[in-house]
Amino acid sequence: MSSRVKTRELKSGEIVAYSESAIRNNASAVEYCRTSIAALSGSTAGIMGLTGILGFLFYLVAVLGLWCMLLLKSGSNWQKYFISRRSLLTNGFMGGLCTYVLFWTFLFGMVHVY
Repeated sequence: MSSRVKTRELKSGEIVAYSESAIRNNASAVEYCRTSIAALSGSTAGIMGLTGILGFLFYLVAVLGLWCMLLLKSGSNWQKYFISRRSLLTNGFMGGLCTYVLFWTFLFGMVHVY
């Protein structure tokens, strides 16, 4: 595995270097957390019996909560670990939503049998 270095110029003219392997490792860890949160929150929504828009709002709250926790964990130097905060929030959103809906509907059907 090669450890390439990517660079980016900031508005101030300063050049920042990023290790590609470190970025890939951090993205992998975030994706694992996102999948876990989607499964746990989907299970919770199914057990609670949320339906319709409330279920999707619950997912949105879970994703925003994870985003805040990741930013708090990385501290004020989040630039050392991630390239942008927006991509940290939006990358993998739809994949996590698919996992969420899968767990949500499965647990809803298991718990709330008519």
